[in-house]
This record gives sequence, structure tokens and C-alpha cells, in this order.
Amino acid sequence: MIVIRDLVKYFHHLHVLKGVTTTVASGEVVVIIGRSGSGKSTLLRCLNMLEEAQSGYV
Repeated sequence: MIVIRDLVKYFHHLHVLKGVTTTVASGEVVVIIGRSGSGKSTLLRCLNMLEEAQSGYV
């Protein structure tokens, strides 16, 4: 199970992730969709610990 709680990430003055909260059950398939610049890649990078979030936890 993956639990994300209140994940916040920003670059300088630009908020990229604003309090993202979700739970993904083991075996569940999830699709992350959104327009360009909406934080999809940043969320995945935070999940894989390639980026450090300012607050919240995975």
C-alpha cells in the first residue's frame, strides 16, 4: 500500500504540489493524468524519493 498525505512541493515561488493526499492499495492500477505543468512528473519523482517535498509524507 502507498499512502501519500499532505504532500507539498514548490520550486522557488511556484507551488507544484499543494497538499496531495491519496492511498493506493496493493495491486491497484492508478493513472495520473493532467495538463502540461500540473505536477504529474513531480509527484512521481517525490514518490520515488528523487525529489524532496517541503512537507507531507509518502
